[in-house]
Amino acid sequence: MAQSNLPVLSSESGLNRYLQEIRKFPMLHADEEFMLAKRYREHEDPAAAQKLITSHLRLVAKIAMGYRGYGLPISEVISEGNVGLMQAVKRFEPDKGFRLATYAMWWIRASIQEYVLRSWSLVKIGTTAAQKRLFFNLRRIKGQIAALDDGNLHPDQIKQIATTLNVTEDDVVSMNQRLTGDASLNAPMRADEGASQWQDWLIDDTPDQEEVLGESQEFDERMSLLEGAMDVLNDRERAIFKARRLQENPTTLEELAQEYDVSRERIRQIEVRAFEKVQDAVKEAARAQAAH
Repeated sequence: MAQSNLPVLSSESGLNRYLQEIRKFPMLHADEEFMLAKRYREHEDPAAAQKLITSHLRLVAKIAMGYRGYGLPISEVISEGNVGLMQAVKRFEPDKGFRLATYAMWWIRASIQEYVLRSWSLVKIGTTAAQKRLFFNLRRIKGQIAALDDGNLHPDQIKQIATTLNVTEDDVVSMNQRLTGDASLNAPMRADEGASQWQDWLIDDTPDQEEVLGESQEFDERMSLLEGAMDVLNDRERAIFKARRLQENPTTLEELAQEYDVSRERIRQIEVRAFEKVQDAVKEAARAQAAH
């Protein structure tokens, strides 16, 4: 999937022009997006892929802006995000019922975070899972508690962040010192542009896109329900269910039949039964959650 036809962001100084260019691409209605995705998936139509990609470039830019505080060239951060977007379009399955934005945002963030981790030494960000969690969440938590991006944290704020992220207060202080100087989306784009702010260029004109993005927490909850529901499966059912339903490239019935020394039909039956059991467990868990 070529990137040559996309707007080019060559440097930090070209960001203003790039944001103006990507705003020219129209957002897609759900039915139009579905048909384009089907056309690309079934016929590998490059024109369909191009429309799917360009209509989501603003989503990439919006997510990329959240990583401006790591001292990396924004042009490279956006470029990495665009790579993630293209991977999402390539793997997107419209028949599963999700909008592309919901699916793509995970690929975009993963691609950007991999770039950030490659660019920052482990000495800087720490090696433990807790330190990496702090690295990627400190700025968001600071925003939620209205902490100043360019100042030291108050003791009560340090304690609150440490408790929220389950890290030590020393880790919070140390990481905050490393990440000081974060850029704000509310900062003027240039000194001569007055009230023009970065976030002004990132606003979606259509409510559908924002609505989809707002569902990210709900998506997390659904995935959590799914993981819990899989406890109802025995080891063989769980392995077959994952291989057939949850892998990016599903294992074939023939391969599983050879692995378990049974017929392909038997594997299919186990898969269907496992799916039904998980589906029932998810519904039950959702009802119980709603009751609380």
